[in-house]
Amino acid sequence: KKSISSSGKVKKESKAAQVLPLSAVKSEKEERIVTGIAEFDRVLGGGIVRGSLVLVGGDPGIGKSTLLLQVCRELSQKKVPLLYVSGEESLHQIKMRADRVCTTLPDTLYVMSETNMENVETVFDNIKPDFLIIVSIQTLYSSQLDSAPGSVSQVRMCGNQLMKLGKTRNCAIFIVAHVTKSGDLAGPKTVEHLVDCVLNFSGERDGELRILRAYKNRFGTTSEIGAFRMESAGLTEVTDVSATFLENKEEL
Repeated sequence: KKSISSSGKVKKESKAAQVLPLSAVKSEKEERIVTGIAEFDRVLGGGIVRGSLVLVGGDPGIGKSTLLLQVCRELSQKKVPLLYVSGEESLHQIKMRADRVCTTLPDTLYVMSETNMENVETVFDNIKPDFLIIVSIQTLYSSQLDSAPGSVSQVRMCGNQLMKLGKTRNCAIFIVAHVTKSGDLAGPKTVEHLVDCVLNFSGERDGELRILRAYKNRFGTTSEIGAFRMESAGLTEVTDVSATFLENKEEL
């Protein structure tokens, strides 16, 4: 329905949202994609929820990109179409990392070195992936704004565009974010508020142990942790964390 304002412009009147008693709302179980990386799946609450938006933070070099590339490796075996977008690495650098963590390079994994959000959306529409990874949101910028990549307005704008992309196309999106010196996720808090899950990947740079935990999870608990060990061929799961801590103590 349209009406004409006093200035002569046509105004579109928004349709009111449907209102129902809570008891009349049907319960729907969210559809999940199990990656096969048990430590990762458990932290998320049993796998990746389709259409979810997940923010992954951690210190530079801690293994965020490596972990997500290994997730891509596992999902590619299920023939899931994936798009890995990096504004920090060239295609050659991504290929070098993939050669280290993947025994065979998957055909369903598409990689892109890009920082323009609108270009990412165009490629997304062509490939139609079920899984999208952005490394990192601080390097993305939208042509709709004049501010520099990494600014508060750009991070907020790109975060909202990614949320719309994931919800309307039923695509799971993982966004890598840098952390500040104090350990907080860089960028405006609004990004943390709009995502469904906030993960933190931490560990000592000089040590092998890495811990993945959720600080926010709309689809599961935040009481679980996932443990990994950084090795030359990537990250391996640690099933007995207590034993690992005891080993490290004995070495001291």
